Amino acid sequence: MQLGAGAGGEAVLSFSDRVVSILMVAVLACALACAALREVYHRYVRASLRLAEEAGALAAHCGVRVSNYVAPELQAIGQAVNQLASVRDALENDLAGRVREARASLEEERSRLAALMAELNQSVVVCNLDGRVLLYNQRAREELSGLEETGGVELLGLGRSIYTVLDRSLIAHALERLQQRPGEMAGSRSAQFVTATRSGRLLRALMTPVLAADGEPAAASTLTGFVLILDDITADHERDARRDGLIQSLTEGGRGPLGNIRAAAETLTDFTDMLPEQRARFLGVIRDEARALSLHLESAATAFSNDLRVRWPLEEMLGAELVSAAARRIAEHAGLAVKVDNVDDSLWLRIDSFGLLQVLSFLSTRLHDEYQIREVRLALALDGRLAQLDLIWAGSFMNNETAMTWEMDSMNTAGEATPLSVRDVVDRCNGEIWFQRERVSHRAFFRIMLPIAEMPKDAARSREPALQGSRPEFYDFDLFNHSAVSHQLDECPLAELTYTVFDTETTGLDPSGGDEIIQIGATRIVNRRLLGHECFDQLVDPQRVLSKESILVHGITPDLLVGQPTIATVLPAFLAYCADTVLVAHNAAFDMRFLQLKEARLGVRFEQPVLDTLLLSAVLHPNQEMHRLEAIAERLGVSVFGRHTALGDAMVTAEVFLKMLPLLAAMGIHTLRQAREASERTYHARLKY
Repeated sequence: MQLGAGAGGEAVLSFSDRVVSILMVAVLACALACAALREVYHRYVRASLRLAEEAGALAAHCGVRVSNYVAPELQAIGQAVNQLASVRDALENDLAGRVREARASLEEERSRLAALMAELNQSVVVCNLDGRVLLYNQRAREELSGLEETGGVELLGLGRSIYTVLDRSLIAHALERLQQRPGEMAGSRSAQFVTATRSGRLLRALMTPVLAADGEPAAASTLTGFVLILDDITADHERDARRDGLIQSLTEGGRGPLGNIRAAAETLTDFTDMLPEQRARFLGVIRDEARALSLHLESAATAFSNDLRVRWPLEEMLGAELVSAAARRIAEHAGLAVKVDNVDDSLWLRIDSFGLLQVLSFLSTRLHDEYQIREVRLALALDGRLAQLDLIWAGSFMNNETAMTWEMDSMNTAGEATPLSVRDVVDRCNGEIWFQRERVSHRAFFRIMLPIAEMPKDAARSREPALQGSRPEFYDFDLFNHSAVSHQLDECPLAELTYTVFDTETTGLDPSGGDEIIQIGATRIVNRRLLGHECFDQLVDPQRVLSKESILVHGITPDLLVGQPTIATVLPAFLAYCADTVLVAHNAAFDMRFLQLKEARLGVRFEQPVLDTLLLSAVLHPNQEMHRLEAIAERLGVSVFGRHTALGDAMVTAEVFLKMLPLLAAMGIHTLRQAREASERTYHARLKY
């Protein structure tokens, strides 16, 4: 019985062991199956989704290629996709070459337009009926930006409203006058008005209409926009005011003396038997009043001498440039050797430059022809409040009568005849000329005294270094197509909106803990074009110590922030820069938190819609592991430059955003509302600062 019981126990134990073994094998098999399924999922399912996303990006952008995958099947598909992409790129490159050839003449016309607009002395601004600027030139940019009043922000720019710099009511009134003209007068329509800039300068504006092109369904007399040609009349207005003051001064100051002289003269005439003492007294009155009147006239003539001269259009010119041009002209026309002595490079002159060049060439030619002078010298120096321009030679002298004759003769040089004399040209320039000899040094010279001018503001700006490799974008005629009807931004197509793409550099990553902005950089996108020349780039004094860790990231050292404006000055200027636009940033929640924490204290408010390229990347490529700016740029074929500077990051973000627009459209995301709603559904939208 015991043996039987022992056998039964062993049988039970064997069965339990087998069950345990089976369960362990089953668990192990499940684990292996799960691991295999996980590997299959990552190698095939998720990798296939990533391959689809990369293929979608490849379809939209040349030069991008899909990655290598572990699975041989997906690797083969990726190679095939890359081969197709190479063929597509070759075809597109060939097509692009043909397009470049076809557009060569158009580009030439654009270059001519850009050169013409850049060289115009008048300000030119072209707007659509909404008042949005679609063309402007450099002169308009300088006169209308109002840099001093806006903290360095240029308010004039493509897609911006002209009403930010000019009075809306004046333009509306001028437009109304244009639209009320009869249709047959369309070709001669124009309206004029005078307005003032933010800096107080007076501008005379000539408005002419832009009509619908022939062949369009709109009538030929339909306005699609307007052109503003602006002249700065501040100096003319001030000169007229001074002239009016002179007239009033002469009238008021001369009335009393003239009345006394008249009364005294009438008394002497009526009383012929007047005693000698009385006659002498009345004659003294006449003499004293005449002297007082004469002194008053001389004083007025001295005070208003420049305003009483002949009015002739004069130009502001750097004196060194005049001397250089004169040296070339004398050498060419008179055949003389010319040396330049003691030229003050800082002197600006208000002159008739062409006339003065004729004068110097004429006098040099006469010296060569009549006195065989072989060399002359030119000098320019400051003498009190006037510029002293000398034409000097050594050797033969002439007498004063000959010099005066030369000054009064009509000029004829190198076949260029003019009825003007040397004296006429010098008078036009409000100057004086005389001949002088120096017997000790055996030299003689004609000396011309000319009024000096202040350096024009645009001359100082023209010396600033231009951005390399590109031409300023001062026009965009596609803006004519914008509707005059205002739409809610949420329903506007993404491709039609104006964007401000910005980035900040900060002292740290904790805005609520006291970290501050030390740099704001921004650029603008108008009509799907990145305007690289309409940038905002400003360092900010954080009024706190920079940490070594932050300096290693952005490279901005404390000495660079010395003397920079504080956030109280910079933030309102940035708000003016990004007015009427949609804000775009990478990881925008971080940057916007820094801005919003300052709103209450500074009295500003950023109410613009905001788009985040980090969230949009998660919308477009939800299966990608990295959504850092560099990773997105690499996926979309955008070159990365200037990282960890505010403006550099803003430029890269803008390029990335432009690449995203067609991909969003392919997903059915066309409006601002759709883009914002899609962004809010991503996991990254939960991140708070």
